[in-house]
Amino acid sequence: MGRETTPEEFAAVCLALQNMGAANINIVTGSHAIPGIVEGLTAAKKMGVHIPVLWNSSGYESANALELLRDHIDIFLPDLKTLDSKLAAAFFNAPDYPQTAARAILKMADMVNDKEKLIVRHLILPGYTDSTRDVLRWFSVNIKHRAMLSLMTQYTPIPGRVKNAPQRYLSEDEYNVVMRYLDEFEIEDGFCQELLTGDDWLPDFRRSNPFSSALSVPVSPAIFSVCL
Repeated sequence: MGRETTPEEFAAVCLALQNMGAANINIVTGSHAIPGIVEGLTAAKKMGVHIPVLWNSSGYESANALELLRDHIDIFLPDLKTLDSKLAAAFFNAPDYPQTAARAILKMADMVNDKEKLIVRHLILPGYTDSTRDVLRWFSVNIKHRAMLSLMTQYTPIPGRVKNAPQRYLSEDEYNVVMRYLDEFEIEDGFCQELLTGDDWLPDFRRSNPFSSALSVPVSPAIFSVCL
């Protein structure tokens, strides 16, 4: 699925999204292609694209790479998955993820200098609420007044995908424990999912349009879509 596009093709898709009523251009996991994306966004602005551009990433990127995005991204939406190197090694094969992501998020905060333009996501893992507590402590100490938090409960077990990954949904007791962490660290600005279980929301990447037709409409063979 998908294909390579030129900067001009990328720009044309962005313009199509804007014309269809999209609220923003949401670039998901583009860290490995930043130079090409910058070319595409530059061309898009020349074509008249003016809606906000979101950088939606895992947080696993360098400050130098992020600097290339200056003046091209309006809102950063990074993950802060864990600050536990052993957990990062086991689940993501990236023991340096905690340090890398923490540096990247601080860089994003410096770039936007506006807490409403930096939303840090954290997915609570069943059985690992201590890891979540560490993340929330770091957020409170380092960035609480420079970013908003998006706390997610939608972990969905998929057998066989990641060795030793939790094979259950988040429990109500774990959810309540994390809610107390928010009070402990006085984190008030941001978003918090209600307890969510079930997998009906999962995209199916075997399809040309991985998302439900009720949620998105494809606008090009390159599988760009407008989410409704």
